[in-house]
Amino acid sequence: MAETAASHVHDLLIVGAGPVGLALALTLKDAGLDIVLADTRPREAVTRDPRDLALAHGTGLTLQGLGVWDALPKTAIAHIHISHQGGLGRTLIDASEHDLPALGYVVPAGALAAALRARVDAAGIPVFDETEVSQLAPGADDVIASLSGPGRPAATLRSRLAACAEGGLRADDGNVIEHDYGQHALIADVQVAGGHRATAFERFTSQGPVALLPKGEGYALVHVARPETADELLALDDAAYLARLQTHIGGRARLTSVGPRLRYPLVLRYRRSTIAERTVWLGNAAQTLHPVAGQGFNLALRDVWALAETLLRKVDSHALGAHGEKTCVREDIGRAEVLAAYARARGLDRLGTIRFTDTLVRVFSNDFAPLRHARGAALVALDLLPPLRHFVARRMMFGARAWP
Repeated sequence: MAETAASHVHDLLIVGAGPVGLALALTLKDAGLDIVLADTRPREAVTRDPRDLALAHGTGLTLQGLGVWDALPKTAIAHIHISHQGGLGRTLIDASEHDLPALGYVVPAGALAAALRARVDAAGIPVFDETEVSQLAPGADDVIASLSGPGRPAATLRSRLAACAEGGLRADDGNVIEHDYGQHALIADVQVAGGHRATAFERFTSQGPVALLPKGEGYALVHVARPETADELLALDDAAYLARLQTHIGGRARLTSVGPRLRYPLVLRYRRSTIAERTVWLGNAAQTLHPVAGQGFNLALRDVWALAETLLRKVDSHALGAHGEKTCVREDIGRAEVLAAYARARGLDRLGTIRFTDTLVRVFSNDFAPLRHARGAALVALDLLPPLRHFVARRMMFGARAWP
């Protein structure tokens, strides 16, 4: 890892070289900014992420602009079938209603990270792997980051702005709101007879949603259940688990095999404010959402795009020189008014998406009879009222402001 002179001041330090941090660096690569990234993990750890991401249509447009879309292994979602177990009512959202080839795509998270990293490396933006940023000390003109890593002495790095794009949120942080859903998610690859026909299934049960997302020739599974039920499911052999899963899905798809299962606890955590003095938080460092409706990374990338747009407006301004000529003046992108402008631009979409996913979980993950009937009525209404269905689809694809 190259050493950084303590007297040198970078424009932007991005903490986290996962997909969110890498996307921010790429979005700003032609802005003439001095950008550096730092990540605690080895490079290979990021590209080996076993999870799959459901990318909305708007996210695909952004990744296309960053030059990574065409190289990604991706599976289109043309139809989304939504239903709930134990009650009537279902709805189908179809890409053809919106004159789109797909509502979204499923992409392996590791493959996305690898493609973004390759583009960042090609752009010559330095990434400090296996480097922990243990402290950020903001001052009047810069923020001083304390760096450490295996086999190297502690060092400091100065930057006008720090963008924290990775890392969990601590429950003891006074700026963090937390809600434990009392649910765990099992993820696995599942094969299906007859192929998936580009159809995703979101099946709500009393313990949480079961989602089947087209991936390759089969499905990426997200199976949400209470922790004690997750224990039981993990203890089952593949055949017994597959039979249990089939009871949730019913006859909508005939599942034939299941791969290794991994488990993640589900907790909603989000910062009341995503900005502080010369610091901004993005992605999982700003909010960790329930996987229902697959909104987490899509929200993060909209944050990235909005932050980049805000910074690009402030990078250069023009002033008149002593003889009336225009001169280019480099602005300080870490100023409080710059970050406040970003926060104002993102407030509606960010809080709207957090509330949207949280409400879905609370309303659909229970067996309360009145709510069960209301859920059925809501799904019937979605199916019978195209304008309402169109609104929900646009909300999922582009965010609260129907971005872009």
